[in-house]
Amino acid sequence: MRRLIDALADDTDFFIEQVQITAIVFDNSDDVTIWATTFFDQELHFFHLGLQFQSLDLLLRLADTRAAALQEDVADALATVTEWPCLLEYTTEEEPPVALPNVALKLSCTYPADEMPEGEEEDPETFIIGMEADKDEEEDYEPGAPHNIFYLEGVFLRVEP
Repeated sequence: MRRLIDALADDTDFFIEQVQITAIVFDNSDDVTIWATTFFDQELHFFHLGLQFQSLDLLLRLADTRAAALQEDVADALATVTEWPCLLEYTTEEEPPVALPNVALKLSCTYPADEMPEGEEEDPETFIIGMEADKDEEEDYEPGAPHNIFYLEGVFLRVEP
C-alpha cells in the first residue's frame, strides 16, 4: 500500500472516491484524525485526514448501514476516554473498514512546520501513531514537502437516477 501524497502530481486540491475508514483517532477534545484508504490511479493508497468533530459526524452519517453503530462507538469512546490520543480501529473481520459509498471527498494538502517558533523546544516524549508504512516517512522527508495528512475541503454525494 502506498502513501496517497506520493501519487499526487502537485499539491492542489483534489477529489477521491472509494474511501474506507480504517481508524478514528481522537487527538484532543477539538480534533480528530481519520486513517483511511482509497483507490487512486488503480492502486490502494492510505492517508490521514485531519477533521473537526462536525466533519467527523457528517462522514459517519454517510457510512450507510453502519452509521448509527459508528456514532455510538464514537460517543462511548469520548465518554470513557482517560488518555489522549484515543484510537478506534476498523481493520478486523469483526470490525471491518468503514466504506463511504457514493461519496467523494475534496482534500487539500498539509505542510509541516519546519522550524520551531523561537523560545519553544521540541517535546522529547512525543507519542507517535502511525501505520507500518509511515516508518519510511522520516527517511523520505524533505523540508517544506507536504505530509500524507490532508484537510477536508468538501464532501460530495453521487446521485444516481
